Amino acid sequence: MKTAQISLPARRTRISLFFFFYGFTFATWASRIPAIQQSLHLSESELGAVLLAMPVGSFLTLPVSGYLTSKIGSRKVVTGASLIYTCLLVGIGFSGTVFQLAVCLFLFGSAGNMMNIAINTQALSLEKLYKKTIISSFHGMWSIAGLAAASLGTYLIGKSFPVSSHFLLVASISLCSFLLCIPYLLTDTIRQQEKRPFFTRPDKAFLGLGLITFCSMICQGAMFDWSGVYFKKVVTDNPAYIGIGYTAFMVSMALVRFITDWLTLHMGFKKIIAWCGVFATVGLLVAVFFPYLLPATIGLFFVGVGVSPAVPMVFSVAGRSKVLSPPLAIAAVSSIGFIGLLIGPPMIGFIAGVTSLKISFLILSLFGMAITALALTVKTDNKNEFSGRTRAQLDEK
Repeated sequence: MKTAQISLPARRTRISLFFFFYGFTFATWASRIPAIQQSLHLSESELGAVLLAMPVGSFLTLPVSGYLTSKIGSRKVVTGASLIYTCLLVGIGFSGTVFQLAVCLFLFGSAGNMMNIAINTQALSLEKLYKKTIISSFHGMWSIAGLAAASLGTYLIGKSFPVSSHFLLVASISLCSFLLCIPYLLTDTIRQQEKRPFFTRPDKAFLGLGLITFCSMICQGAMFDWSGVYFKKVVTDNPAYIGIGYTAFMVSMALVRFITDWLTLHMGFKKIIAWCGVFATVGLLVAVFFPYLLPATIGLFFVGVGVSPAVPMVFSVAGRSKVLSPPLAIAAVSSIGFIGLLIGPPMIGFIAGVTSLKISFLILSLFGMAITALALTVKTDNKNEFSGRTRAQLDEK
């Protein structure tokens, strides 16, 4: 198959499948955390310490991922990282000790971060060929994969399917899919002239974008880890409804990401990000002041609407920088944003321990307000900002 003969729609479909099975692999691991905790006889505090290995691995490899992708190209990094990532899922499933699990999770986080930087670079390269924003639809595929993996996990748990067999099955399917899609990846241009330090502080132009990602990821991480706990302890005592808030959050994230590219065409970056903060803030306030099943579920749905567009849109704007190559630009804003994902869940737990879960969610709403404030003040010049073809450009065609 010659590279030149591959159509853009065919590439877009295969890159979408990379996002899907990347998300499917990650969510498969997350769906069996309780079973792994039980099999290794871990307490909540011990489990928390072990789970920290994955985000630490991701965070420490951020500069490596951007640098490596910039130097050898995203195609090679996606190829290697995707194969390693799926194999590490099997390693997690067969981990018999806490040490083995921690090592596998650290490497799983590292490979996943390399995959994240490189596959988003592929998405940005394809976006340039399309000459319009399409990156949010790829992130929508990642969200859909999370829902699919959670559903499969729930079914297999009900059938008492072993964790190791579950992970081996998913890894085999993902691995085959990656191998079939690799020929459709773009061969990106490498900037040989770029001479930058290995560890570099994010450029000033990226600070505002990074802070938007930071606030969004704090809210996102808190929803991942604490929405179920909030519903259990504050909203409802019916076990059948404990997960409904998290489901509403994930569904809204997936749906909104599939329309974000269209919204960008009509509204632009700043307006959408400003509304993101409004939705996240309102959603959290509704969940806090109306802690009943229906309003709290609607509140978390709104939070999903608010946080879902921010990361792909920031990646799209940063990736069009004239200062940094796309992988280094993504790594720069991610390095700020990822701190939010690291500190968000522990921060919620600490505040809840000192005060209450309602107070912690109320404080979380301040980060939603910050997103709106940052959107109104962040400076993105025309060289860095890309928000699709304008209405005037469309009228000319």
